[in-house]
Amino acid sequence: MSFLDLRGSGRQGRPGSESCSLSLGSLVWGPHALEPGEQGRELRRAPASSVPRDVMQNHLLQMLCLVAMEKPASTNSDDVRDEKVKVLKCISEVQANNVVLGQYVGNPDGEGEATKGYLDDPTVPHGSTTATFAAVVLYVENERWDGVPFILRCGKALNERKAEVRLQFHDVAGDIFHQQCKRNELVIRVQPNEAVYTKMMTKKPGMFFNPEESELDLTYGNRYKNVKLPDAYERLILDVFCGSQMHFVRSDELREAWRIFTPLLHQIELEKPKPIPYLYGSRGPMEADELMKRVGFQYEGTYKWVNPHKL
Repeated sequence: MSFLDLRGSGRQGRPGSESCSLSLGSLVWGPHALEPGEQGRELRRAPASSVPRDVMQNHLLQMLCLVAMEKPASTNSDDVRDEKVKVLKCISEVQANNVVLGQYVGNPDGEGEATKGYLDDPTVPHGSTTATFAAVVLYVENERWDGVPFILRCGKALNERKAEVRLQFHDVAGDIFHQQCKRNELVIRVQPNEAVYTKMMTKKPGMFFNPEESELDLTYGNRYKNVKLPDAYERLILDVFCGSQMHFVRSDELREAWRIFTPLLHQIELEKPKPIPYLYGSRGPMEADELMKRVGFQYEGTYKWVNPHKL
C-alpha cells in the first residue's frame, strides 16, 4: 500500500490555484495530509464544523483532485474540470470513524499567545465546541487508487505553518538493512517557499554502511531567482481577465464536494461533539496520528526539510 499526505498551514491563498506538473512515469503513490499554523481565518464565532467546512471541503479537496485526477485530454478548462469531477464521484461520504476533531489549549511551557487556548479568547462563547483542527481520511474508489488512504489534515496553532502534498511510498519487501530505513516520500511544497523534493534514504558517507535520510530538491525561489512567482489570487485575477476558468470550480464539482462533506457537517452541528484538546504549538491531537497510523501512514518525525535558498 502507498500513501499520500497533504499538509497545510493557515490561509495564505487558494492551493487549488497553484501550478504544478509532474511526469514520473507510472509512479504509484499514497495518502495525503494537511497541517496549518496558527494564522488563518478567525474562528471566534464560527460554527462547530468550521475547519472541515472552510478548509477541507474546498481547499484540501481541490488539492486532492489535482493529485488524484487522470491526465486531461487537454489543458482546456472543461477537460481539466471534467477529470476533477470524475475523482470526486469516486469518493464516498466521510465516515465518522475516519474523523478526528481538535481544539487547541494553552501551552504551559509556551510564551505570549502560546499560553492561551481557544476558549481563553474573551470573544469566544463559553464552552464553544468549534473545532480548530481536523483530520479526515478519504478513499478514491477507482482502479488506480483502490485501497490508498488520502489523509486531509489542517488546523490552527500547530507547530508548523505550511501547505504541502506528501506522497509516502510503501516499504520495499525483503528489508536487508535491519529496519534502519524510513519510507521514501515525494513532497510538493505549496506554501511557503514553493518546492518539490524527494526525501529518500541514502548511504551516509564513511566506512560503514549506514543509511540516512536526504533529499533531491527543486526549490523554486532558488532555481527561478529572476522569475516572480505570483500569489494565488494574482493568478486567479489574471484568469478572470483572460476568460480562463481552469482554476475555478464548476457547479457539478461543487455539488460533489458538498455531497462528500455535508453529512459530516450536519452531524457535527447537530451533536456538537467536544473536540479533543491539543497544546498550542504541537502537531495536533495524538488521536490524529493514531488515525494516520491505523490506515497505514508512518510518521517518523526524524527529518525536517531545510530551505537551501536561505542557507
